[in-house]
Amino acid sequence: MPKRAILIVLDGCGAGAAPDSLEYGDQPTVATVKNVFNHVKGFHAPNLQRIGFLAACGIGDPQSNSGRLQPTGKGKDSVTGHWEMMGIDILNPFPTYPNGFPKNLIQEFESRIGRISIGNKPASGTAIIEELGPEHIKSGHPILYTSADSVFQIATHEDVVPIESLYEWCRIAREICTEPNNLQRVIARPFTGTPGNFTRTERRKDFPVVPPPNIIDEIAAIHGPILGIGVVPELFNGRGFLATSRTQSNPEHFRALLDAMQDDHSFIFANFEDFDMLYGHRSNPTGFAECLEEFDVYLGKIIAELDEEDLLIITADHGNDPTDASTDHTREYIPWAIVSSGSDTWLGDQIGFRIIGNKIKSWLAE
Repeated sequence: MPKRAILIVLDGCGAGAAPDSLEYGDQPTVATVKNVFNHVKGFHAPNLQRIGFLAACGIGDPQSNSGRLQPTGKGKDSVTGHWEMMGIDILNPFPTYPNGFPKNLIQEFESRIGRISIGNKPASGTAIIEELGPEHIKSGHPILYTSADSVFQIATHEDVVPIESLYEWCRIAREICTEPNNLQRVIARPFTGTPGNFTRTERRKDFPVVPPPNIIDEIAAIHGPILGIGVVPELFNGRGFLATSRTQSNPEHFRALLDAMQDDHSFIFANFEDFDMLYGHRSNPTGFAECLEEFDVYLGKIIAELDEEDLLIITADHGNDPTDASTDHTREYIPWAIVSSGSDTWLGDQIGFRIIGNKIKSWLAE
């Protein structure tokens, strides 16, 4: 059989504060997976333990085939994490807006969509739809908000604004978010329900800035399009990936991954985001621990499908410590654990996430 590589990113599962964490507003005590483990007084994840992922997070003694990677790019989010894995050097941070978006950007957006907007401030997604959802339903005005990340988020009720209209507004925002307002991502945040009982739906869609040439392009040119699962294709603007429907939750990602492993794909690149989205941003270490235990069951089934020509890497993209004072991402090392034949050493701490992309590229070339 030909060589195959599978890369699984456990979104937000950081492995300890990076040396420059204070520059990002994070204390040296942040350590997502280890702090979750300690907070709940241990969780049961024998497969993550066996492959060395937990050891890389500081839980137990060092094990072969695992270690930590120090971020070098400017940022602590999914785009910068995934891009750095694929060899993109992010030398200048994307802009953030702790006081809301500039007036000229809002005016251009409103002029293009033909409606005024409400919100325009940093906020939790669930909190701002509870606050402004009733006004939105009455007026039809989209809710705009941001976070500590470089994001332009648009929330609308699916019964008020058709989903395709929301996506079109996001495409307009993406078009106008250029220098100096070259936000990293525009995100559609649809929701349903009634005041006091709003729920964000699973039709979120990301519109990132277009990435420069990277390892994805190199692999796709030689081995054919990559099968991306979850948000991954959107993070790279779809370039180099097969056109597929986006899965929206860890159970969906798992089913899609098992299905993909039955087909002929040289590279499968998956992101499991529930750790970050459902528990890290909501400061819920108990839910985070339960999510890791759930994934551990998935991992056992994934490993059972591997053969000697497969390379499996389990890693993360940044931290999101639910035990710290913030609901934002945290600047951390990422753990990585390799499951393949021919690897049997403790990998220790190394600099740069691109080591992962280069490892995959060299594996497929052997």
